[in-house]
Amino acid sequence: EDEPQFACILRELAHELKYSCLIAQNADEGFDTALQYRPDAILLDMRLPDHSGLTVLERLKESPFTRHIPVHVVSVEDRKETALQMGAVGYALKPTTREDLKEVFSRLEAKLVQKVKRILLVEDDALQRASMSQLIEDEDVEITAVEFGEQALEHLRSTVFDCMIIDLKLPDMDGHELLERMAREDICSFPPVIVYTGRNLTRDEEAALLKYSRSIIIKGARSPERLLDEVTLFLHKVESDMPLERQKMLKSVRSREKAFEGRKILVVDDDVRNIFALTSALEQKGALVEIARNGHEAISQLQQIDDIDLVLMDIMMPEMDGFTAMEEIRKEPRFARLPIIAVTAKAMKNDQERCLRAGANDYLAKPIELDRLFSLIRVWLPKMELL
Repeated sequence: EDEPQFACILRELAHELKYSCLIAQNADEGFDTALQYRPDAILLDMRLPDHSGLTVLERLKESPFTRHIPVHVVSVEDRKETALQMGAVGYALKPTTREDLKEVFSRLEAKLVQKVKRILLVEDDALQRASMSQLIEDEDVEITAVEFGEQALEHLRSTVFDCMIIDLKLPDMDGHELLERMAREDICSFPPVIVYTGRNLTRDEEAALLKYSRSIIIKGARSPERLLDEVTLFLHKVESDMPLERQKMLKSVRSREKAFEGRKILVVDDDVRNIFALTSALEQKGALVEIARNGHEAISQLQQIDDIDLVLMDIMMPEMDGFTAMEEIRKEPRFARLPIIAVTAKAMKNDQERCLRAGANDYLAKPIELDRLFSLIRVWLPKMELL
């Protein structure tokens, strides 16, 4: 938290509730402190002077040493959907009341004292149900496995689950209908949902599912590792406590940069050195890079090239700057969900706010550190992975 006054309010409340407290005022310091001290829980602001809070969240959830720590966001910026998909346990919007903040601490405390984690598995194939249960079972995990959507709804009305895994093709309804009914009907709590399906999805189907689910995994040769990875994230399990075989599975799934493989990234920058450095780094990760040297060229490239997955937009450029380019891009409905990361010259708060107002999803200050850039790109690239 970079606002000293609000940080003091949080610290005083933490002390009142008998917690010890560490304070970090920027993104890098926050991650380093978490890595060094391994706290029981983390309160995180989104708008930090050096990087977005989402970068911190991504780095915390990438590291096996900090991944299990419950993170609750308290921020003026509404990034709730993305933060929850990435594994945050809750999201409170500023301005907050004292009661709101007490509720935040209660939610974190509930995660810390919880002994048994409950998973609801909805899969009509008995063999798949058995093998998935075997993959994720543990002494502190209780799995409820059902075949029908109606059975799932029945359980959700009486039990709070920490995570839910659903197949899309069920005998009595499809997975999307089940998710819509969960949103509509009176259930105890809407858990983090992992869609685990054998069906290839269109972009529209994927977008519709991501309204309700945190992750989509297409069944394939390497999908069990990916499923285990997602489940441990949402259950906040300590990896070092897991059997060695499972630790190896998790390590192998994270070593491959599937997030970048074959994805098209448009780099918009007028500086040849920046273009060369970014192109080299992204291509090494497996991304395909397109280039534009100002806002006009960026818009032209988007019109000509169909399937650009993300735009990296420099702000200070001749002819048409990044602010204007982003405003123009957002005028077109088909680019409404296109992730845009703005690159600002200095980590100035008004620059960051102006970027977000112009249509950026996030921002990064120069000089660009590649690890921070990769973290942010992982956050914003479309979430579905084909394994």
